[in-house]
Formats: sequence, structure tokens, C-alpha cells
Amino acid sequence: MYIDQEACVGCGLCVPYCPVGAISVSGRKAVIDADTCVECSCCRRSRVCRKDAICQEELKMPRAVRSVMSDVFTIFEDTGVSGRGTEEMKTNEVTGRFKPGWVGMALEAGRPIAAATFRQVQEIAVALAGTGLVEFETCNPITQMMKDNRTGYFREDILDERVYSAILEFSVPVERLAEVLALCKEIAAKTSTVFSLDVSSVTLGGQDQAVREIMEGAGFSVRPNGKVNLGLGRPLHQF
Repeated sequence: MYIDQEACVGCGLCVPYCPVGAISVSGRKAVIDADTCVECSCCRRSRVCRKDAICQEELKMPRAVRSVMSDVFTIFEDTGVSGRGTEEMKTNEVTGRFKPGWVGMALEAGRPIAAATFRQVQEIAVALAGTGLVEFETCNPITQMMKDNRTGYFREDILDERVYSAILEFSVPVERLAEVLALCKEIAAKTSTVFSLDVSSVTLGGQDQAVREIMEGAGFSVRPNGKVNLGLGRPLHQF
């Protein structure tokens, strides 16, 4: 993204619309810091600029990954899905991604203000992969950008690209969940960005309650979340 300096009048209305603080007014004109910008297009889509001075330049690799990970309207070609994760993690029990005996987890690095670079995401992914306990979700743009989803290492050309957030999705056996949760705490203490952690479980056999007890035992506050479509779809997979 960039500001057309001829059209801009320096009103500053666009400044609060940037979720990562990349826009400022300097010399009576608004400017976008290219290194900070994550190409989410929030400023342009808001249509707050009365002079239509916010412009989108043609993006090429590796910078184009910023748009893929930050702009919800950008489709990732390898998965055919827009956004930063699978098509809808909250219906993965319908598609069969979440199986009895396993929990689905999502670690989302970045989000407003903090954002994240792939170098930071790689540090987290490598730590998770090093346990040998996790299986990264293949239908996920982040996994597709790894050189090897068994090690968690990414392509070198994208390591310093900054994105709004990046979602690592993976599955863990229920009996090893406590170990992975403990590791997530260690990672949180070391990472230079922030992340949120989601844990999803099927309800068969009371597994959801068992998972809740494991999380609380590991010192995590459980904040149940769901959507009205959860579990209402016709199962595409039979266990």
C-alpha cells in the first residue's frame, strides 16, 4: 500500500484504520511505512480517504505473502481458501480433521499492533515440530509455505515478511496434550510476538470434558467458544 502524495491533503483520517500502526502524517501528508505495512488493505477498504489517495501497488513474491496472510479477501492458490487458516476450523469435526483421540490446535501469532514475521512464526513452529508430537494441517497456507512440515522451517525468502497474523494449525493426541500445552507456555515466554491458542475437541465419549480438565490442570483458563454452525453440518466423514 502507498499514499498518493499529490492527492493526499494530510487530514489523518486514515491513521486509526491501520491495525499495525503503519500510517502516519509527516510534512502535512500521510505516509505508509513499507516495512511495517502488512498489506491487509484495511485502510483502503474502509473508504475513509475522501481524496481516494490510498493505493494498492502490484504485489510480487515474496511481499505478496503479506497480502495472503493479512487480507481476508486474498485467496491462497494452493488451498483455494481465503484467510489465514483452514476454511472453517470450527466445522473441522464435520470434515473429519478432528478425530476421537485427538485434539485440533491453532496457534495464532501476531494480530493487531504486534503483527508477526515469518521468522518469529518459524521459531514457534520449529519448537513444536521438535517434539515429534504435532502434525501440521496440510490444508493451511502457513504449512504450505514451509520447506518441510516435519521440521517447521520456512522458505528463506519470506522469513522477514511481516503479516497481520499467522495461524499454525496442528493435531495432537489427547494423551500428549499436557506436554504440548507446557511447551506453549515455554514458547510464550521466549517469543518476541504474541499469540493466542485454540483447542478443539470432538464431544464423543466425553472427550471434550477430559480435554478441559487437562487444560485447566496445565494452568490454562478455558474460554468456551463456538458458532451456530458448529456440528449442524452433515458429516462428510464417519468415525
